[in-house]
Amino acid sequence: MDEPFNEPVDEAVNEPRWSLVVPLKPLALAKSRLAAAGPLRPALALAFALDTVGAALACPEVAEVTVVTDDPAAAAELVAVGAHVVPDSPAAGLNAALRHGAAAVRARRASAPVAALNGDLPALRPAELAQVLRAAAGIGERAFVTDAAGIGTTLLAAPPAVVLAPAFGGPSRARHLASGAAEIGLPHAPSVRQDVDTLDDLRAALALGVGPATAEAAAALLSA
Repeated sequence: MDEPFNEPVDEAVNEPRWSLVVPLKPLALAKSRLAAAGPLRPALALAFALDTVGAALACPEVAEVTVVTDDPAAAAELVAVGAHVVPDSPAAGLNAALRHGAAAVRARRASAPVAALNGDLPALRPAELAQVLRAAAGIGERAFVTDAAGIGTTLLAAPPAVVLAPAFGGPSRARHLASGAAEIGLPHAPSVRQDVDTLDDLRAALALGVGPATAEAAAALLSA
């Protein structure tokens, strides 16, 4: 890769900075499409989340990261790296968890811009995330980033006082467009688009350069 995973970026920030909401299923249920990873699948799911959150917290546009999860082991590790954790009390799927997380954020920071971010972006680079969030702030309305496949969504942003209204899952690009959200087109931010659902996705993320937790977990998988 042509820059370190957590390379520092310009320290100048715009206020208010973003609050990010990251969903995480219980690890035993997470990343079902990575079944080929066998017993290493939960460890990979946790590694993806740790590297995603770590990179997000290193981004100067980000004030905080809130993870919505009911997995106590994952919660403890994510708190240790600096995340807030709230339980998935709706227990009604991905979008309900994101709405719940956004409400928790706005209860703490009423004027915060809020963005939902996938928890499976192990190649995420703080500088690229900063580009995306600056672009979202400039748009001034709900805006999103399409995944590498061009079908789903990896990030959905809402400015202060605007409801997040997430519609993640499956062909969510079309749903977010239909809801009036603007698509953020930044071709030089591939790490924000490269989520991991399959082994091919993992190989693509590894080619970009992943964070330390994923590098360790993937090494265990590839050597198994």
